[in-house]
Amino acid sequence: MPARLNPPETVKRLAQRLEDAGFETWFVGGGIRDALLGQEHLDWDLATAATPAEVQKLFKRTVPVGIEFGTVGVFDSDNVMHEVTTFRRDVGSDGRHAVVEFGASLDEDLARRDYTINAIAYSPKRGEIRDPFGGQKDIESGIIRAVGSPGDRMREDRLRALRAIRFAARFGFKIDPATWQAIVESAPDLGRLSAERVKQEIEKTMDQVPLPSRAFAMWAKSGSFATLIPSLAGVTQAQLMPLDHLRRSLLPRRPQRRITRIAALFSLAAPPFATEAQRAAEVKRQLDHRPFDVRQILKALRFSNAEADWIGTMVGKWHTLGARMTEAMLEPDGPDDATLRRWASTTGRTRLAPLFRLADAFWWASRQAGDPAPDPARVAAVYRRAIRIAYNDPIEVSDLAVDGDDLQQLGVTGPALGATLRKLLEVVINDPGRNTRDQLLAVVKSETKP
Repeated sequence: MPARLNPPETVKRLAQRLEDAGFETWFVGGGIRDALLGQEHLDWDLATAATPAEVQKLFKRTVPVGIEFGTVGVFDSDNVMHEVTTFRRDVGSDGRHAVVEFGASLDEDLARRDYTINAIAYSPKRGEIRDPFGGQKDIESGIIRAVGSPGDRMREDRLRALRAIRFAARFGFKIDPATWQAIVESAPDLGRLSAERVKQEIEKTMDQVPLPSRAFAMWAKSGSFATLIPSLAGVTQAQLMPLDHLRRSLLPRRPQRRITRIAALFSLAAPPFATEAQRAAEVKRQLDHRPFDVRQILKALRFSNAEADWIGTMVGKWHTLGARMTEAMLEPDGPDDATLRRWASTTGRTRLAPLFRLADAFWWASRQAGDPAPDPARVAAVYRRAIRIAYNDPIEVSDLAVDGDDLQQLGVTGPALGATLRKLLEVVINDPGRNTRDQLLAVVKSETKP
């Protein structure tokens, strides 16, 4: 028995209590897979002959995670919740939700799982691994293979296509050819998935996969993007490389860091053209130098309004500033302070740091491809200087030493009021030393003389 198959004593006690009550119980799923891979896994889940009602009766602290599917959340003595699921077999599915029947055997329960690497069970009491589909061999060979008929598995739950891609990219595995073919054939039907499930899969990929470019390149190659997010259908792994730099260099479980990775992905979005009118509209948008707005795509994927606005703004700022930032960073002396103040003014104080992280990722990818890009040491130095400037120098209208009331006293009203404040901001961005009441009012008086 592999030494790595050693669930915590707290969850072993849950299994033992079920067994003592006469219910056959096994550890199953991701905990077994990750243990065999030598990876830490905290989600040790159980499959049991006990029904949900019997599980709830045995344990005091439970949560009805998915009673209709046989799953009850049970808390161990360390206050960690584990899913305890009744042995079940599928009797129907609409591609999103399975209809299950209880009273199945362990092998029948394993047969309904998605991939062989997830269809392994372990019983500490029996000292036995149950592996009817060769999951251990596939783990050793680095293969993602569907349990039974790949086509049937995809039709039962369309999300399995995206999960296979995530597992392959996460573990550095290959996808079995027959399973890959079923994924490709399943791609046109992925529209049956709820937007929430697609969003969750994007987030899991960003959090769990060391090289997200590999996963999302497979989304594109399989046709998954064409169905789910047509604006990303044409992306290549080379274009997706910035995601890998962000994934390696940033903490994976900070929501704000994850959202920067998502911004990097959607910065590659381009509008699909169903008609010539749409193509003409896109040409006009580019001529007008207006960035493609991804907010509606994000909202359709059930990102919150705040998330969609933040990501959409970041994508827009990168499209607006990216080329100028790159050009300035490649100049012999790099950007001067006035330029950094202008960037901070365009992005806003709180968004300058994530924009630099986004830029750094794209510059890293350019260097990897052998294209001109700023030196990492310069990027780090300019980043520190830019953040210091953003939080100490005047970069917003609210930072000016005068306000609208001051200008109205000089007779500046209506649309001219806002335009004048913006002119004054440009003055202090170029020279923060001029941000005094007397100097700014002198500028206004000189421009309003008859």
